Amino acid sequence: MAAEQFDLIVVGSGPAGYTGAIRASQLGMKVACVEKDKTYGGTCLNVGCIPSKALLESSEHYLQAKTKFAKHGIVLGSIQLDLPSMIKRKEGVVRQLTTGIAGLFKKNKIEGVAGLGTFKGRAGDQIQIEVDNAGTKRLIQAPKVMIATGSTPAQLPFMPFDGDRVVSSTEALCFSEVPKHLVVVGGGVIGLELGSVWARLGARVTVIEFADRICSTVDQQIGKELYKALQKQGMEFRLATKCLGATRKGDVMIVQTEEIATGTKSQIECDRVLVATGRKPNTQGLGLDAIGLATDKLGRLEIDSHYQTKAPGVYAVGDVVAGPMLAHKAEEEGVAVVEIMAGQAGHVNYDAIPNVIYTWPEVASVGMTEEEVKAKGIAYKIGTFPFMANGRAKSMDETEGLAKIIADAQTDRVLGVHIVGPRASDMIPEAVATMEFGGSAEDIARTCHAHPTLSEVLKQAALGVDKRTIEM
Repeated sequence: MAAEQFDLIVVGSGPAGYTGAIRASQLGMKVACVEKDKTYGGTCLNVGCIPSKALLESSEHYLQAKTKFAKHGIVLGSIQLDLPSMIKRKEGVVRQLTTGIAGLFKKNKIEGVAGLGTFKGRAGDQIQIEVDNAGTKRLIQAPKVMIATGSTPAQLPFMPFDGDRVVSSTEALCFSEVPKHLVVVGGGVIGLELGSVWARLGARVTVIEFADRICSTVDQQIGKELYKALQKQGMEFRLATKCLGATRKGDVMIVQTEEIATGTKSQIECDRVLVATGRKPNTQGLGLDAIGLATDKLGRLEIDSHYQTKAPGVYAVGDVVAGPMLAHKAEEEGVAVVEIMAGQAGHVNYDAIPNVIYTWPEVASVGMTEEEVKAKGIAYKIGTFPFMANGRAKSMDETEGLAKIIADAQTDRVLGVHIVGPRASDMIPEAVATMEFGGSAEDIARTCHAHPTLSEVLKQAALGVDKRTIEM
């Protein structure tokens, strides 16, 4: 079988893959993008970021209609949940975006190659990949390959997924009915977001978390605010607690737990269990040994500062390498690596990668937490400002939360920004831009912010770093 020639082969069409492929085409490369699934977009567009946000938005509208519209003078009759329509809308959003990528590939003359790609070895300076599409095989080659195969939900060995009662985030996006009682194992981003969806729609939700707080990497002050808000919404938490497993009795799941401090064991009866304890790199089945590559114990590929693996010409980005498993981090790496291939100065500033938790209130952050700053022994100043004192938040009736800015005590340079509150995800880019350009708290404080907007909370927090807040 003769090999078809390309300048670059991208394995995986998720955020890193499709973004990198498009940028490579813009730089004049002939690009093939291999995708094993039926649609482009990877986890993010198909069963991750996009569908979860669609459900979060729909469930928030439902809750607003039930609990807040009357306060705004909007009186409705009986509010009914049409879950099939909600799921259908979510699937429509996914379909629009995944087909959109197919259109972008066509526009940028990128060849999408359907099937499972496996490394077969080298032919001179060419790296060869065999693509198997339901038994139909195709051999392609290029001097450069970018591995961008993403990640999959991590299973607990003592409580494997069954796709029905013990589920991953994928199945939790399309329950056919609202669970009566959903137990979420893992108090991180995925568990809290999907737990929020089903809690808003009427499920009793209990979160089991091994650590003594939720979202353990979040600034502690911000995490405590989110914890209080989610408790007010009815979510139950069992912190510092181990999940020992679950057994099924008919339609009932019995989850066994153990308190870490005391060893006290107990049981929780529920109808579904969502395991959200993390994700693992999707590197199995790629035939890495054919090009002399192996993964670390976590399944990740080791790369140098230019994203190149130990195999010449083979690069890796996104969830298959070290770092936060974030779609936007992967996108930045996908662009950086192909720019490096083209002789440009591709670069990612890992100190300015934002993180967002799309609960309500939302949490958004960039840079170091107060705990990290303390651990590094850096002298620092803090400014905070509550949404309760913000005019736009009051007019929205969304006053939970605060903004927090951490600045270097000597230089005033912004070290970290943390927000818990309404639309925090839309506010964090200002902080990211400030940090990207080495800005100070004073730079934010001196910037004119439109009134009334939620972003004024950041301005007032920045003023608070120098103890000159105006609005309080």
